[in-house]
Amino acid sequence: MRRGNIIKLVALVLLVAVAVALSIKPLVDPVKGIPLGLDLRGGVHLVLQAEQDKNGTPITRDDIDKAKAIISNRVNDLGVSEPIMQADYDKQRIVIDLAGVSDPDKAVDILKTTAKLTFRDPQGNVVLQGDELKDAKGGRDQQQGYVVNLTFSSDGTKKFADLTTKYLGQQIGIYLDDKLLKNPKVETPILNGQAEIDNYATLEAAAKDAVLMRSGSLPVSMSIAEKRQVGASLGVDSLNRSIQAGLYGLIFIFLFMLIFYRLPGVVADFSLIVYALIVLWVFWMFRVVLTLPGIAGFILSIGMAVDFNIIIYERVKEEIRAGKSLRAGLESGFSRAFITVIDAHVTTLIAAMTLYAFGTGSIKGFALTLGIGILASLFTAITFTRLVLRWTVGINPKMNIRWFGVRRDV
Repeated sequence: MRRGNIIKLVALVLLVAVAVALSIKPLVDPVKGIPLGLDLRGGVHLVLQAEQDKNGTPITRDDIDKAKAIISNRVNDLGVSEPIMQADYDKQRIVIDLAGVSDPDKAVDILKTTAKLTFRDPQGNVVLQGDELKDAKGGRDQQQGYVVNLTFSSDGTKKFADLTTKYLGQQIGIYLDDKLLKNPKVETPILNGQAEIDNYATLEAAAKDAVLMRSGSLPVSMSIAEKRQVGASLGVDSLNRSIQAGLYGLIFIFLFMLIFYRLPGVVADFSLIVYALIVLWVFWMFRVVLTLPGIAGFILSIGMAVDFNIIIYERVKEEIRAGKSLRAGLESGFSRAFITVIDAHVTTLIAAMTLYAFGTGSIKGFALTLGIGILASLFTAITFTRLVLRWTVGINPKMNIRWFGVRRDV
């Protein structure tokens, strides 16, 4: 029995050590690791204001929702990971945070452009609307030139076939809003719904126009009400300071638990490492965007995880002082503390859920990391810590109670 517990503990320590070593690289990888928010990674914060047209048509809530959906598609086409978008219906605005954007001005131009696509005959009359367009992609043609490949819907294919047949040898203008984008000459009737816009100078220029075409036109014009760039250097400095503060806090917590709770304190410190691994991997799996408030929530949840251990250990010490054996005191202490720990978890989790439901932006990030931390600490405090202490006591059930921070004269 004693040898079996020793083997289990040694195996568990080695397993956790290997898990920590193997987790460092994937978790901190700048591309595939835990995504960092705007305040840590740098990027651009935008506020796009909806504007009425010349006729004074009122802007509806549905218009804002449609604009948000279209802008969301454009953001995805930009390749931006984990964007944050919020609609302010009262002020008729859309708030966007784009982390890691290398060219903010390009992103702004693409997002705010209304991009109403039309096809016009040689006299300038609109003969085909952009909503008949199914897809648009930048690429190369057979001569290695840069083009935009267009794919029309079934109805659009029929209409475009009629147009290219009717205007064979003439030019059909392609307009983005009221600006002429291209004015290609119809060389042959296009009957299969597959067309090409050529003569682009770069693949980037072709891809940019393709994004605007395929994402659809915004229902309202958007202007920039606010634009704020966050430098990557500021984000790195904030991240480093946050990590440094967190490490100092962990060191003090580790020392406190060792001094006041001796052997159970060692187990608690070990459980904290497991707790941190669980939380960070949950962040990674669910692509939780880590912001400064999120880090604050994570650090706060670490303190709460230790607090739960303290509640349990004090109950265990009370049972041992009452004359129970280490094994009996351990089981009784955990049983007595269970309801208290559950209550504390549930009430804090309710607060986190409330903040997440009614908060915005950074408040949501704080609430999300706090909530995940609470659930993880519940597992480590009730299950993992209890299991490790059982194995530890099983090595020597009659060890000196001073190892549990209990004095004989108390």
